[in-house]
Amino acid sequence: MNEIATLPGGDLVQRGLVDYAAGLVTQASCLVAIGWPRLKRAGLDLPEAASGTFPQPEIQLYQLLGGEPGDAYSRYNSLLRRLISFEQSLERQNSVAALQLRKL
Repeated sequence: MNEIATLPGGDLVQRGLVDYAAGLVTQASCLVAIGWPRLKRAGLDLPEAASGTFPQPEIQLYQLLGGEPGDAYSRYNSLLRRLISFEQSLERQNSVAALQLRKL
């Protein structure tokens, strides 16, 4: 799991994986729940969350952000961009690794 911390947004995803596994509804765990399908396809080993913890992660994330001062909409979009950046970097890293294996 340490190698994901080096990717853009990896610190946030790493924290989210820990919170997700613990069943904690945090900004980071909501992002992991939002990105779950793409993260899984990219080969990330994802923990199981407590049943029913993240029924609507997008709404849960927005509600968490709305409870803090500042513009929730801008922060929501910023967090989603960080998640997407991480997902793209992870997919790219896995593609490069697969190509290198084929050359062997």
